[in-house]
Amino acid sequence: MASAAVERTARPLAASGIFVYWERLRRTPATFAGLLIVLFFVFMAIFGPMVSPYGYAEQSMSARLQPPSAAHLFGTDLFGRDILSRVLVGSREIFVLSGSGTAVAVLLGLSIGLFAGYYGGLLDEIVMRLMDVLLSVPALLLAMLLLAMVGPSEFNVVLVVVILYIPMVSRVVRSVVLDLKTKEFVEAAKVRGETGLFIMFREILPNAMPPLIVEAAARFSYSIFLIASLGFLGLGVQPPSPNWGLMVADARDSYALAPWMLIFPSAAISLLIIGVSLLGDGLRRLLRPGVAGE
Repeated sequence: MASAAVERTARPLAASGIFVYWERLRRTPATFAGLLIVLFFVFMAIFGPMVSPYGYAEQSMSARLQPPSAAHLFGTDLFGRDILSRVLVGSREIFVLSGSGTAVAVLLGLSIGLFAGYYGGLLDEIVMRLMDVLLSVPALLLAMLLLAMVGPSEFNVVLVVVILYIPMVSRVVRSVVLDLKTKEFVEAAKVRGETGLFIMFREILPNAMPPLIVEAAARFSYSIFLIASLGFLGLGVQPPSPNWGLMVADARDSYALAPWMLIFPSAAISLLIIGVSLLGDGLRRLLRPGVAGE
């Protein structure tokens, strides 16, 4: 009976918490716009390949360089491929590569930052100096060097994203842990005799989630741009992949003749990055304590 009563009480509290966050989100139009943009691209990534009017690699030499029309809403490219279909299918690739790379980087960076920040000492010094070495090299240059060594492929692109963003995530988590581990609730857990793992994952981690979520959103935004840049340079996924960066690279020599080849994939990259950035900035304010009345 008592457990049932607790469960009934917890559900309204959880529902009220969701309602509070929804109200905060509704009061910030920029964040809400970012959420709608991201959800639109998520919808494209899930259903785009199913609703695309043509195959993304389907060629028609008789339809080369057709401007936007009823038959090809975004026009066609040098090989007669439908640009709308390629943009739709390419959205799934962007989300899969960027999302998986960011997710793995956040998980590994979170673990490294938690252990280094909590235990400190020699472990912290060794790990953070290694992270500093990786951070000292510009991200795009390091990505180009890594891909030049291992070769271009989807798996290697994800691996590069992971290697690039682990140091950034781990430093953010470590700085939060250094602050949280001096708080009273952590000291109380130590007095109770809790283990280090319990304190890290049950006491510190829940309180470190807001900055971690914001950092994950920022990394996701940067990884989208990074993967598009690598595709543009020819170091990422290879043709006939509908990678948006690769589409921009294919269009640069034909811009004067067929500007739609460049405009639509570039607009997709820009719009998605803007949406993720707006959402990430909104999450930072949304998860900050004491903003309910803003």
